[in-house]
Amino acid sequence: MALLYANENYPFAVVEELRRLGHDVLTTQDTGKSGLAIPDDQVLQAAISMHRTVLTHNRRDFIRLHNCIPSHDGIVVCSVDKDFAALARRIHEKLIAIGDLKGQLIRISRPQS
Repeated sequence: MALLYANENYPFAVVEELRRLGHDVLTTQDTGKSGLAIPDDQVLQAAISMHRTVLTHNRRDFIRLHNCIPSHDGIVVCSVDKDFAALARRIHEKLIAIGDLKGQLIRISRPQS
């Protein structure tokens, strides 16, 4: 299963469900960095230093960072979805399908109504 690092604004309910599905998910709260407004490039560098894939809703900035710093351990950018369990399942399925996340930009979109 994947080693993930959830960005500060990421819903804890999704984190909990991903953990239940077997993923090792650290949050900014777990690392003592919650509420510090750490810049996105530093979030990515922290994830790289821990060999973890970033999990974020901040699509625009992390897509830009992926293009500038392609040697990371993966970035998962997600659309906001209030169905946290369904979002976690979509993330889980995509992570399993891809396997090696190194250098990957994974986009998880909310299903169309």
